[in-house]
Amino acid sequence: MDSPRDRLARARLYVVTGMRPDLGRFLDAILSAGVDVVQFREKDAEAGDLLRWAETFRAAADRHGALFVINDRPDVALASGADGVHLGQNDLPPPVARRILGPGAIVGLSCHRAEDHERAPTEADYLTAGPVYRTPTKPERKPVGLDVVRSAADRVTRPWFAIGGIGPGNVADVVAAGARRIAVVRAVTDAEDPAAAVRELLRALPEPEEREDHAERGDDGERHDAGSAAQGEAGLGGDEPGEHQHAGPDGRSQGEE
Repeated sequence: MDSPRDRLARARLYVVTGMRPDLGRFLDAILSAGVDVVQFREKDAEAGDLLRWAETFRAAADRHGALFVINDRPDVALASGADGVHLGQNDLPPPVARRILGPGAIVGLSCHRAEDHERAPTEADYLTAGPVYRTPTKPERKPVGLDVVRSAADRVTRPWFAIGGIGPGNVADVVAAGARRIAVVRAVTDAEDPAAAVRELLRALPEPEEREDHAERGDDGERHDAGSAAQGEAGLGGDEPGEHQHAGPDGRSQGEE
């Protein structure tokens, strides 16, 4: 059976969502359409609620062979049996999350600049690059544009996902800049037909390859490859794909991608 890191290496499409009334149906729809990773993000929820809702994510991910990641909370990730945790730049540092979750878990880290990629701790299994485009839910946040995507394509050896305002209208430009994986929120969660939105995005992405992303790891869960950045204390929080998101009045998850 493939390990979580094997599946991460092949992943192309990552969807971030919060709690919604149709959660089970929504997850089955997008995962059956081809989503590889789903992140559960509800920053204001208490641990008990997160654990209860996480059961639906875990069951759906198991049915479809997908990865399930919790935003911000290594403790909840451990208790819920999630495959891992996603952290922002002011959350717990990846080395701490690794100690909590153990060597087999997936740890993700939001990155916004080339410098973030360079100093990303070796305990982070995957990184993000963005926000690429401005998103209407966070108009005050300055997008970093395609330069960070080009830089990541040239320099980052571990799996990474372009993120931030990516949808059917601009995904081709993101791919042309070098992205092979993307993470999205509204392009799928707000779509009239989420499964169709997933299939449209996947058609724009390159097919998965067995490439440089299979880094060797020791028993401590740290990467042991020449391309890994030096360890650092880059904490994470409130960042893509760990940006604040909550259920809106219609039950759909809200938040910046």
